[in-house]
Amino acid sequence: MNILGISAGFHDAGITLINDGEIKFAAHAERYSKVKHDSELNAEILNDCFEGYGVPQSIAYYERPWLKKTRQLYAGQYNEVFKSSFRHQLEQVWPREEMPRIEYHGHHKSHAAAGFQTSPYDDATVVVIDAIGEWDTISIWDARYINGRAKYKKLWSQKYPHSIGLFYSAMTKRAGLKPLDEEYILMGMAAYAMYDASMYGDFIRNAYDLNFQQNLHLGCDEYRPDLDEFKIAASAQYTLEQCLHQVMLRAEKIGHSHNLVYMGGVALNCKANDLIGPYFQNIWIMPNPGDCGSSLGAAALAYGSRLNWKGPYLGTEIPGPYPVKDLMSELLTNKIVGVANGRAEFGPRALGNRSLLADPRGPEIKDKVNKIKRRQEFRPFAPVILEELVDEYFDMPVGFKTSPYMQVVAYCRYLEQFPAIIHADGTSRVQTVGKDCQSGIRELLEAWFEWTGCPMLLNTSLNIRGEPMVNDRSDADRFEKLYGVRVLS
Repeated sequence: MNILGISAGFHDAGITLINDGEIKFAAHAERYSKVKHDSELNAEILNDCFEGYGVPQSIAYYERPWLKKTRQLYAGQYNEVFKSSFRHQLEQVWPREEMPRIEYHGHHKSHAAAGFQTSPYDDATVVVIDAIGEWDTISIWDARYINGRAKYKKLWSQKYPHSIGLFYSAMTKRAGLKPLDEEYILMGMAAYAMYDASMYGDFIRNAYDLNFQQNLHLGCDEYRPDLDEFKIAASAQYTLEQCLHQVMLRAEKIGHSHNLVYMGGVALNCKANDLIGPYFQNIWIMPNPGDCGSSLGAAALAYGSRLNWKGPYLGTEIPGPYPVKDLMSELLTNKIVGVANGRAEFGPRALGNRSLLADPRGPEIKDKVNKIKRRQEFRPFAPVILEELVDEYFDMPVGFKTSPYMQVVAYCRYLEQFPAIIHADGTSRVQTVGKDCQSGIRELLEAWFEWTGCPMLLNTSLNIRGEPMVNDRSDADRFEKLYGVRVLS
């Protein structure tokens, strides 16, 4: 039976279709509507899914709307309380008479299932940290398979308004950035200043239970006008890392497994992720741990058993063999090239199928790519490297021998040789590519290494700041025309 999981209504809407444990399709609504972080579904994403992989016989939604409304009522969000229902909004793009039954699952439980049921583990301690679900903002779960069925027991949770995610979004806004969008920029800015440890005490009332001094849902724009945006970023990153330390200490203490599954939007903070290795023997972070990825979690809960996770390449397909020869030619000649081939990545990071690639060795490359992408000059880029050679070039953090989904940062051993992928603190957000990778990026890296002796390329998403990632070939043609970079398929 086809089960359609849906995440929509707040931000980063997405869908996932599964059948008998196989993930047939998973994609982001924004890639079709061209509206960054689009909260609503559209007919285009549904049609792409149904025409290619069949219509669903049931729908699973990623949270419980009426429970969420009680929290919105408590928070005074009256416009949200009286907004039309998810089902009514869905009927705008899906005829009512064709819509199957909808079942609803808890927000944090959907996060947990998206991680656990794609993980290789038979049991795990699951940690979920985000801005806010219905009420939960942090949760710790025991997850295990019993007679082949996934079972979840919540061990502890923290509730609204005490929220690590809301704190980090408030600091994003305080630094002049867009909350629920540019938190990753705040993380990058943190490397340019020394943190002020007093921020932790200013906001955290009880360290162990992570009770905050105030509700940060609306931000804190007037906080410490003496601190510039870089000092704010560094201090916010420090505070988040101290909070994460407390959560992982608790998870290690009350959990029953040596395996960690870590989910929620805060799990995208790859700088903080470096710190979690010492607490658990094995770590799994699904490459789309935020709300969009919970469409997969809702479908997983409806299915009830382990999913066959093969990789993140689950979206729109641009057919044809990976253009290794032409990409090599463009890289050797012009140093920069785009690739749009195969199925689009499910998650916020390009992993080789919708990527802008460049030679990481030239001192001018970083500025060139930032100019193309209309990004701030201080922003760093990520390296994609052959997995078996990563330890020769990077000091990987404890607990992470590989990083196939760009989920941690590592210190580069050769700062002078690869200036395009080195951040101000000497780190890089590393993507490792193993021999089992489903993308042709592996074959390209092998060819690049054989020709140049360099085992890595600069890899960033094929988009312009403020726009969604390229999805289909027409998007690639537009990118090529507007920005003067060849995009090969």
